[in-house]
Amino acid sequence: MPDFEVVELGPTDHPEPGEEAPEFTRPLVTDEFWEDRTLSELVSEADSRTILVFTPMTGSFLAKYVWDELADRNWDDRAGQVVGVTASTPYSVKRFLDDNDYPFAFVSDPSNRVAESYGVDHDLDGMTGISEPRVAFFALDDDRTVEGAWVATDWPDFPDYDDLEAELGLE
Repeated sequence: MPDFEVVELGPTDHPEPGEEAPEFTRPLVTDEFWEDRTLSELVSEADSRTILVFTPMTGSFLAKYVWDELADRNWDDRAGQVVGVTASTPYSVKRFLDDNDYPFAFVSDPSNRVAESYGVDHDLDGMTGISEPRVAFFALDDDRTVEGAWVATDWPDFPDYDDLEAELGLE
């Protein structure tokens, strides 16, 4: 039995395969710098697909677990461009990258509006006006068309990573 309550997050209205992913402009944070970038710029600069990975704030065990798993599975070499999306500030993301040495870049979205536009936001229990992304994955082509998607239905919820890799074409 877990030491925490599993919470059903309810339905989402997230982009499905074949639909265009919502555009956004937010700071892209790497281990070296951060600067505003649009999603269109990110996908057009990728050598192949772009995978957006929504996780809760960088200090959470959920975020750490997801990013450890993706690093262990070498998604930086296998998945095309992998970009995290988090409600954390650029300063928090930079600290997270420094502490963990991940080879991924992150979109900093403290307002959580990107997650809202993707339909993957959820309110934090007992914190009025505070929301964060649920764990979600979107594989995008260079035109921002969604090629594959997985969205958590519970908190906490993680994908079966073997099935996720098959869904996103990483086999």
